[in-house]
Amino acid sequence: MKGGLEKSGQKFIWVLRDADKGNVFDGEVRRSKLPEGFERRVSRRGLVVRDWVPQLEILSHPSTGGFVSHCGWNSCMESIAMGVPIAAWPMHSDQPRNAILITEQLRVGLLIRDWANRNEIVMATTIENAVRKLMASEEGREMRKVVNELATTVRRSVADGGVSRVEFDSFICHITRDT
Repeated sequence: MKGGLEKSGQKFIWVLRDADKGNVFDGEVRRSKLPEGFERRVSRRGLVVRDWVPQLEILSHPSTGGFVSHCGWNSCMESIAMGVPIAAWPMHSDQPRNAILITEQLRVGLLIRDWANRNEIVMATTIENAVRKLMASEEGREMRKVVNELATTVRRSVADGGVSRVEFDSFICHITRDT
């Protein structure tokens, strides 16, 4: 990731959390090490954060042009609702299916690593090219246009009178009614 981000020339926030440092299934913990001088070299355009961040606030900021995500359902929904296209890097669970939804069905993202190749090392050039494509290409601009249209639809659906809001309210009334 680090070499690809650096070479992409794009601005970024990279969150390195404890949850991302090891295998979630065997309890292994690894310290995330960055190359010597990485943070200094990217300091004018990149920020490395080693703790929790307010993801929704970052996604809602108008300068956020893309999101590299493992494609967990909540992250996908937040990114779409905020109109931010996704560079998909699924790791486990529902993420591979969500990545297909994002990239092939909705067309609001691109794959960094296909699930079928999950055991292969992702090269820095692959990350560099994906980030550049997402952030600085006609294809990326088209994804941002589509995801912004989708975001408008999502926001309308949860507003008063929107289809999701009406269905949710109906469900709440159903489960809380007196029997």
